[in-house]
Amino acid sequence: MALRCIVSVLRFGTPRVAPLSTAPVAREQSAAGEQSAAGREATPGCRAAEGARPPLPVVDFGNTQEAYRSRRSWELARSLLVLRLCASPALLAHHEQLLHLTRRLLGQRLFDKLMKMTFYGQFVAGEDQESIRPLIQHNRAFGVGSILDYGVEEDLSPQEAEHKEMESCTSAVEREGSGTSKREKQYQAHRAFGDRRDGVISARTYFYANEAKCDSHMETFLRCIEASGKASDDGFSAIKLTALGRPQFLLQFSDVLTKWRRFFHQMAAEQGKAGLAAMDMKLEVAVLQESVAKMGIASRTEIESWFTAETLGVSGTLDLLDWSSLIDSRTELSKHLVVPNMQTGQLEPLLSQFTEEEELQMTRMLQRMDILAKKATEVGVRLMVDAEQTYFQPAISRLTLEMQRKFNIEKPLIFNTYQCYLKDAYDNVTLDVELARREGWCFGAKLVRGAYMAQERARAAEIGYEDPINPTYEATHAMYHRCLNYVLEELKHNAKAKVMVASHNEDTVRFTLRRMEELGLHPADRQVYFGQLLGMCDQISFPLGQAGFPVYKYVPYGPVMEVLPYLSRRALENSGVMKGAWRERQLLWQELKRRLRTGSLFHRPA
Repeated sequence: MALRCIVSVLRFGTPRVAPLSTAPVAREQSAAGEQSAAGREATPGCRAAEGARPPLPVVDFGNTQEAYRSRRSWELARSLLVLRLCASPALLAHHEQLLHLTRRLLGQRLFDKLMKMTFYGQFVAGEDQESIRPLIQHNRAFGVGSILDYGVEEDLSPQEAEHKEMESCTSAVEREGSGTSKREKQYQAHRAFGDRRDGVISARTYFYANEAKCDSHMETFLRCIEASGKASDDGFSAIKLTALGRPQFLLQFSDVLTKWRRFFHQMAAEQGKAGLAAMDMKLEVAVLQESVAKMGIASRTEIESWFTAETLGVSGTLDLLDWSSLIDSRTELSKHLVVPNMQTGQLEPLLSQFTEEEELQMTRMLQRMDILAKKATEVGVRLMVDAEQTYFQPAISRLTLEMQRKFNIEKPLIFNTYQCYLKDAYDNVTLDVELARREGWCFGAKLVRGAYMAQERARAAEIGYEDPINPTYEATHAMYHRCLNYVLEELKHNAKAKVMVASHNEDTVRFTLRRMEELGLHPADRQVYFGQLLGMCDQISFPLGQAGFPVYKYVPYGPVMEVLPYLSRRALENSGVMKGAWRERQLLWQELKRRLRTGSLFHRPA
């Protein structure tokens, strides 16, 4: 019952529950009609025949005068100082103690000023919606947009974080000791990794406290969406689903989706189709019915009613997208959510029973997502749903997909995030692109490398499941380019699809520009966006923006003391990134020396 509620709530509207602190703010948007498409030619938004188009603008990432035209000389000096300090292992090893000591010596007021002159000023836009507006407008004048992100997170001790995580990731039955978790190891809470901040770079982390706190997070996201709408007419706002509800639900739903996909692959192996790409695996329905009947899940008559032309088409085969659609509210199979446990040989239910309170918590999480999407629709802001740890991500991706089905009708409003350091990144991208084609909604994606690698590797080794991360940086780089190339090919045929290339890697940016030129994707079409973090890689962002490419900075904001946890991890991130990113420091020095030599040290951006 619980799982069937998940998809039906998102697709057909939110049931009535106790009111939230903010009422829905936009009229209900009709759900996408389920349209089938025979192939790329049938995809909505295909380009009409066009005349000769101008070539892509030339972008020179080595021209420091143009790259830093938007920056004053003291800002360049600050960047050099901060980025150099971030690359010092000795300093970073004790940075928290140093910050605490500095605060005691200077007092809060002077400490805040020092932070705004250095680390805070480098990586954070300001304290509130009003104070960030000048920076957003300044960057916009030089062709760079903003992805607003309220960077505040609770400053918990490791012990407090661990306690909250263990409480919020286990069910009532598990906490009472009257039952054991049937979830796989990867999707069970583990005390050693209760503090999800450990080993994580950049990404904010939310720990569940209660439903009122989730309402507060939703209010914060709503204000962020409003701020983005007021600051520009083409902005983004970033949200995290772990801020909006109890993570136990995400763990259980992720476990369901993973087991269901694995069941498909087991059936594919029985039919001799193991090892094929996800979209190439097509099961013979008659053989599948025979296999399922032998398991004793239901009667043969019932099984035959599940796999009909109405649900699967008339091809006589079933692919992974067809298979995934069988666990929503439209099919009788969703009542029989059991899969074989390959260790015991027994059939087991996919989802543990939710208590009434847990069902209500789950529904309220979906309700909050719906409210945010409606607000974004009202003010014309696109929502970027951030990726998180792999034990949450299957559920996050599926819920984001359901939001896309509902809201990405005319254009991509909701963007899903794909972590290319994952081994299954390419399968995830290709499946979602194909689903958007079949159903006729607009695909929107952000491609990132990923922020949880160290934590994910350690957790997999400690708990005993397969490491989900690509084995090397080179493998991740290749995966990123493979996923990106596939999406760019889709954009060539589908003018309504969009992708955000969120990368600080100059090779990846150059690869994208080259493929855009080869595929005839022009920046004026605004299909390919580029994204970098505020305070980093201006030598990539601003030349792109000034050449007419849609480019955005990920812009965090919030009070100094409340953003310090975020800043601490940004400094740790830069310790790894900046050791190898000598080019950025070299270009900053080059521009400062040029200004000294030419007497333009007091350069004023115009």
